[in-house]
Amino acid sequence: MFPDPGTDDDHVLAIYTRDGCYGAVAKSNFAGLRSREPIYRSLRELVMSYFELFFNVDGDKTLRNYTRPANLAAFDRFNWLWSDSGVDRIERRLLSLKRTPLLTPSMVQALAKMDSLTYQAGMLGVNPDGLYKPH
Repeated sequence: MFPDPGTDDDHVLAIYTRDGCYGAVAKSNFAGLRSREPIYRSLRELVMSYFELFFNVDGDKTLRNYTRPANLAAFDRFNWLWSDSGVDRIERRLLSLKRTPLLTPSMVQALAKMDSLTYQAGMLGVNPDGLYKPH
């Protein structure tokens, strides 16, 4: 999942399906950006479940794009579970995938900032040293 450049971190999800529904395993500094149960009927629906809690330190909702899942089995020969060079290859692959926009420009213009209570709740347990600082 990708924000506009310079506004926030990208987030990577490990997507899986059960009974034809999408779920995700994820780790994040933000509790709201972690895993999802396999209850979503489409990939877009799963990604949109992250929208309201995908925000930066300025309180801007920053989720804008996503890609189709990448099959990591092709990277097993690079020992990506144990080697940074394997992970670097995966990162390059993920960054090369075609991005699917979630919002139109008019939707982006109309977005409200996070309300203070949701912002405070989303920041619970966050490690400040790991926060992305927008340009």
